[in-house]
Amino acid sequence: MKDFLKSIPHNFKQAEQAVLAKALAFSEKAHQGQKRKSGEDYLIHPIGAAIILGQIFPDTPTLAATLLHDVPEDTGIPLEKIEKEFGGEVAQLIDGVTHLGHVRFKDSKDKFYVENLRKMFIATSQDIRVILIKLADRLHNMRTIEFIPPDKQAKVARETLEIYAPIAGRLGIGAWKDELEDLSFRIVYPKEYQKTKEMLEAELDSRDKSIKEMQKKLSHILRTEGIKYLEITGRVKRLYSLFNKLKKYDNDIKKIYDIIALRVITKSTADCYSILGIIHKHFQPMPSRIKDFIATPKPNGYQSIHTTVFDKDGSIFEIQLRTDLMHEEAERGIAAHWFYTEEGKEDSSRPVHAPWFKELQAWQEETTNPEEYLESLKIDFFRDRIFVFTPKGDIKDLPVGASVIDFAFAVHSELGYFMMGAKINGKMAKITDVLEQGDVIEIIKSKKPATISHDWLKAAKTGGARNKIRHYLNEHEKGIIQRVKELKLKDLSLPQFFRKK
Repeated sequence: MKDFLKSIPHNFKQAEQAVLAKALAFSEKAHQGQKRKSGEDYLIHPIGAAIILGQIFPDTPTLAATLLHDVPEDTGIPLEKIEKEFGGEVAQLIDGVTHLGHVRFKDSKDKFYVENLRKMFIATSQDIRVILIKLADRLHNMRTIEFIPPDKQAKVARETLEIYAPIAGRLGIGAWKDELEDLSFRIVYPKEYQKTKEMLEAELDSRDKSIKEMQKKLSHILRTEGIKYLEITGRVKRLYSLFNKLKKYDNDIKKIYDIIALRVITKSTADCYSILGIIHKHFQPMPSRIKDFIATPKPNGYQSIHTTVFDKDGSIFEIQLRTDLMHEEAERGIAAHWFYTEEGKEDSSRPVHAPWFKELQAWQEETTNPEEYLESLKIDFFRDRIFVFTPKGDIKDLPVGASVIDFAFAVHSELGYFMMGAKINGKMAKITDVLEQGDVIEIIKSKKPATISHDWLKAAKTGGARNKIRHYLNEHEKGIIQRVKELKLKDLSLPQFFRKK
């Protein structure tokens, strides 16, 4: 118990320690005699998962539930007994995790595939802590995956890469997302993994000296300018992230400038912008590669300023600027607020219930077709996002590849149904035009409803827009068919029907 508590960066109160000690003892007794594939006592797994979760979210009921999460399923001890011993909150969390354990991700041709996926997301939308436990459970299993048969390794790794890693990313838990991706990448694409690893190691050897020199230069410049900062560190790009980026640059690693990035951690947002000005004063920036994610955060809450600069010898470096609180959020995502209050820092007041889960739940209620639901999941929640603006400056978050049609329906359904044209950045545009990061879109509205065609469906990328367009087309086509039926009841011949029309 002492080792377990030491492994988690949190000062638990006596009452909290007592709950965790009780949960650990209960789990140990329940799993007594059970072994993992590695030959270790089974208890190693729930403890390992709880320690992983404790690094970002040391909430006592959640950790107790993590220690107990496999008990009802694997030991025959009913959930009711756990509820009696630990209360309704812990029991509900375990019940949620147990339900997720029944979800089996298969090929999308399986008719139960999407239904199971839906169950998983609905469960997590009720309490975000359920998915945190499940992610910690999966990460610990991925760290010890070598002990299961190769065919099962491949299945679990692919599932992790396609489902769990993106969920961690959407929750903003960068540390978990990166590790889940790399552990899965090695198994799902072994040849590509090895090739990418060798390319990265060779590039690091050539860049190691220059990055250390740049770090010294930057530190000296900031001290000379009288700007305070907490630390300057180096960040190496993760393998799976590098693999995906190499595909965009014809596998030419020399074209990727952020393989090693310098990260400056500051105390305030104002310091981030001050340091940005100083960096551009001393180093030539690449104008197209300055990204301000502080002013416009990513959908998962990520905040940072990225700039790419030239050193005097022609070397190119990416430098990232963020506050210590922003850094906590980048690593811990939605759980970061816990550490702000723990350390007496200002709370970000980010809700524990992520907004995109609410949106998912609303969509699943609207969509009756399982295949449409899967399509909207893949497009809207597992792809890169862009930010675009209304003429009033309101931000709309859309997937890459979204069109003017998606924007209109994202603002309001009526705007989509009455759209006759659009302007992008003040210039006339087609409603099927694809939007870019930072575009300002003005929708030109008609007094009469628009004539929506199947071309709209082809251009729409978001599930919300596609559902509304399908609904319109279905209703419209239904009206025509009904008219034909009515006329046929009058025994009209087909030529008469067309003459009448």
